[in-house]
Amino acid sequence: MAYTALYRKFRPLRFEEIVGQEHITRTLRNQIIAGRVGHAYLFNGGRGTGKTSAAKVLARAVNCLNPQDGEPCNECEICKAALSGSLTDIVEMDAASNNSVEDIRSIREEVNFLPTLAKYRVYIIDEVHMLSTGAFNALLKTLEEPPEHVKFILATTEPQKLPATILSRCQRFDFKKISNQDIVRRLNYIVKESNIEITEDALNLIATLSEGAMRDALSILERCIQDGDSNINEDKIKELVGIPKLTYIHSIVKAFLEYNVEEAIKAVDVVLNEGKDLSNLLWEIIKYVKDILVFKATGKLQIYSADEIEQIKQLAETVSKERLLYIITDLSKLENDMKWSSQKSILFQVEIIKLCSENILQVPVETVNNGTTKQAKTVNNASIANAPSNVSTTGATSNTASVSPQKSANDALKEAISGYGEAKGWTNVLGDLRQNGKIMLYSNLLKSKAIELNDMTIGISFPDGINAFGKSILEKPENITELSKAVSMEYGKDMKVRIIENVNSLPKKEENPIKDMADSLDIPLNVIEE
Repeated sequence: MAYTALYRKFRPLRFEEIVGQEHITRTLRNQIIAGRVGHAYLFNGGRGTGKTSAAKVLARAVNCLNPQDGEPCNECEICKAALSGSLTDIVEMDAASNNSVEDIRSIREEVNFLPTLAKYRVYIIDEVHMLSTGAFNALLKTLEEPPEHVKFILATTEPQKLPATILSRCQRFDFKKISNQDIVRRLNYIVKESNIEITEDALNLIATLSEGAMRDALSILERCIQDGDSNINEDKIKELVGIPKLTYIHSIVKAFLEYNVEEAIKAVDVVLNEGKDLSNLLWEIIKYVKDILVFKATGKLQIYSADEIEQIKQLAETVSKERLLYIITDLSKLENDMKWSSQKSILFQVEIIKLCSENILQVPVETVNNGTTKQAKTVNNASIANAPSNVSTTGATSNTASVSPQKSANDALKEAISGYGEAKGWTNVLGDLRQNGKIMLYSNLLKSKAIELNDMTIGISFPDGINAFGKSILEKPENITELSKAVSMEYGKDMKVRIIENVNSLPKKEENPIKDMADSLDIPLNVIEE
């Protein structure tokens, strides 16, 4: 008998088995019960969140001869044929490899024929954003007014790449990342069914590594049982995915905090000599420092054992929140720099020496006046610790001296952006970022203001100012990309994002006195420029 991968063997067969998407499955079941099933659906979400599984269940449910509370029975002739793959009335198409106009034209010709066995002919088009422009145009009319016996289910991870004309013709459902608790709950069921012995810590680690994707979690679990040993613990998982042991990570971070460069380099060498990936090591260090900061702020942590939490507690008592933030920011910048460097190990070693230097601490200078100052200032740790409360560590002599110029700069920015139209849907964009787990990005945008610089660009300003740490988070290329995607999804077209730091970074507005006069008088006027 052929081997079946875990994610296929345990693919959900009913809506109630789909993990973490109850807000979607509940709506779909209600539609089936009420007999109000739409003609076109768009399932959007990250990889492994259940889009294809939900599409398969929906395709069976609308055709089931004996539906039960909106669920397919999986026992009737139609359901069994669909599960075995022999039902020709349910067509699954991968748009990544079938993205031409001819592929869509074949669908247009097929929809005119009645189903052979089922009530509806259902087309499941996966990765639909990969269709060519011509293919999208060929699909438009059929998608808008298909025959009564045809249903379309489109699935994609990048809805912003779909034309607005396609989006407007579909009922859209956004699949969110699956929580760690839901992933662990599903994994517990699977390991019991498969007679796999695994520790609770190992399950939590798999859930964390999967980053909200159930299929990724099952893939990691499957790798762990390939050697024939059904006993799985945390160390085995880390060994398979190339993550250094926590004892090594603790030693490296402890050396940072104690300014012990020799111990830090020694601990790093041990990890690298075991063949661990440098990027994985850096990611683990950043995560561990972040967890120390979280524990210092809240006194709580998940996943870690009692002994590990005690170690974190000891480290947290010896370091300030400011230094932990600095380490996270600096290592995150290093992570980005290493992506484009051919000398990753050299950059990494230099950073270790820098973080272990006791006499200097690179403190970013706050943006002053017009926001043009960007360099970091080298100061002595002792002088920071002993500085009077009325003296700013960024060089200002007193609170009064530093606040006044900054306030005037903020007022100038507020006055300048008042001439631009406020961007629509900014609250929705922030809500999407929070829902998709981009908490760091979301939290640093809470006090922002979005303005329309032009038809294709949204400007993001901070009238009340932004600190250096928040600025470094927003300037990360991956965060700019994520933000552009969210804005593009809200506007239904490709949009660019520009961070407005000061008045000088605002583009010059184009003046058109004739059009302005017409707008003020509410006169419909088309201005033609030669």
